Amino acid sequence: MQQRPKSTFDDVTYDSLLQADPALAPCKGSPYRNAASDERIERARQGLESKGFKTHVVSDRDEAFDKVKSLIPAGASLSTAHSTTLEEIAFVNYLIDGKHPWNNIRGTILAEKDPEKQAALRRTLGTTPDYFLTSMCAVTEEGQMSHGDYSGTKVGPVSFGAGNVIVVVGSNKIVKDEAEAWKRTKEHCLPFVASYSRKVLKLQDSAITHYEVIRNANPLAPNRIQVVLIKEALGF
Repeated sequence: MQQRPKSTFDDVTYDSLLQADPALAPCKGSPYRNAASDERIERARQGLESKGFKTHVVSDRDEAFDKVKSLIPAGASLSTAHSTTLEEIAFVNYLIDGKHPWNNIRGTILAEKDPEKQAALRRTLGTTPDYFLTSMCAVTEEGQMSHGDYSGTKVGPVSFGAGNVIVVVGSNKIVKDEAEAWKRTKEHCLPFVASYSRKVLKLQDSAITHYEVIRNANPLAPNRIQVVLIKEALGF
């Protein structure tokens, strides 16, 4: 078992942004930050499995790192959405290091500095890898998953483009139903994504221009989406 590398993204975690950005003060103490109970995690696992999503429950970010690695065969092409969760389990640092057995499509895209050429790569290579890794804004106890997106680079690969999708999500994302999933996305996730966008991308704000709810596994590709559900609180 390989030791999980250290994450170098500590300045853009939930806690760091909350401390640094006064605009996030209303989010302090939010229940959406808390890890779920084992009972609620089990309800979500059963819900996800009932919808056709193979689900792996792991204890912490170390187990999550190992599980994600084990799900991707050597030689596969892979890409990732921006995900604080993937940063926190240090999978992003593992990709950056380059000592892995995959074709890192996101690395290829970011290496292209011409904006028009990079955008073309995002539309082509970025939406059609063998494996696409991302997180979600919410997972319901009944097994639905939802996420918001500013550019469309997340919803496109998840909905159809990628051959396989691995969702890596902390148990703090578990909510009761679809109505609460939207509430969590809009009232909790969006302010943190906006804060991240101001700090890292130098944008004035962010917005939910795309919102996707995944209610069931695709009957034409029933094993396409897998979920790694972590008992920790991770991500936004």
